[in-house]
Amino acid sequence: MEKALGSLQPIDIREFWDDEAREFTPWLAKPKNLERLSSTLGMELELEGVEVPVGPYKADIVAQDISSNSRVIIENQLDDTDHGHLGKLITYASGLDAKIIIWISRNFTDEHRRAIDFLNENSAPNLRFWGLAIKLFRIGDSMPAPMFEIVASPNDYLASVKVDDKVPSETKALYLKFWTAFKDICSSQGTLLSLRKPKAQHWFSMAVGRGKFSLSLTASVQKKRVGCEIYMRGKNAKTAFKLLEKDRKTVEAVTGPLDWQELPDGQDCRIFLAHPDADISNQANWPKEFEWLKEKAELFHKVFSPIIKRLPIMEADAEEEANSEKEET
Repeated sequence: MEKALGSLQPIDIREFWDDEAREFTPWLAKPKNLERLSSTLGMELELEGVEVPVGPYKADIVAQDISSNSRVIIENQLDDTDHGHLGKLITYASGLDAKIIIWISRNFTDEHRRAIDFLNENSAPNLRFWGLAIKLFRIGDSMPAPMFEIVASPNDYLASVKVDDKVPSETKALYLKFWTAFKDICSSQGTLLSLRKPKAQHWFSMAVGRGKFSLSLTASVQKKRVGCEIYMRGKNAKTAFKLLEKDRKTVEAVTGPLDWQELPDGQDCRIFLAHPDADISNQANWPKEFEWLKEKAELFHKVFSPIIKRLPIMEADAEEEANSEKEET
């Protein structure tokens, strides 16, 4: 018997969202929807604020790309692109010292698409501009499903390079090649990890289920090692670290001994596991290093994610999640 397939039916976004500021921006600012956007762009976006003042104006959404440590401006509109929003993006970026600018609209005119290309060609890698069309689809009587379509973007390589004069370009290129090959292996073998677009840097971060926390894989050419870690940022990092330490015996019964680093000289903390006998400069070593990284990343996610989600901290995040659940019911 022939299996039946449905057809995607486009929906006018104005039928779903009536107002940009009151409906679309709050929707996009929710963690699960920023995650959708992150996956599309290969970033790790973490919300800083909504309607953030910039002089007499307000930026729709300000975020942080954790994977590149860059501030992000997101400007939304439910109509076709116009000069006013392009001007706002540049104004907000300069006022908030943003390095990544994302413009989301129902439709991009050819002139504005070319304008983004022009800005990328003349400002990379210091500034990176993205243009995305927001679309809604349904199959039959299903709920509408959102989709972000990239219509303009930075050069792939320049967008992936974090400006750092201390790291030679050939080393950055090696990191990019290493993480790209690692992601390809994971995709071919199958994994529950959420793998984003690799970048030319010594770390590869993944979400672990809560803001201010990340599961990061690391590689060091100089130290000849690879590693897997849980990284905590922000004002509650020390509290989170102390709470996680209470489960240390339970955790290490599964993972083996870990290096618990409170990092007293800074705000952040990390829980680290290193594989010291790893030389990524020799590509013949990559299969065994990929095997170790994949195994430890999946183990860390399985062990730490449930504990991190239950931590009794970050009340603002918890309140936001609760409000989100009420709106959906």
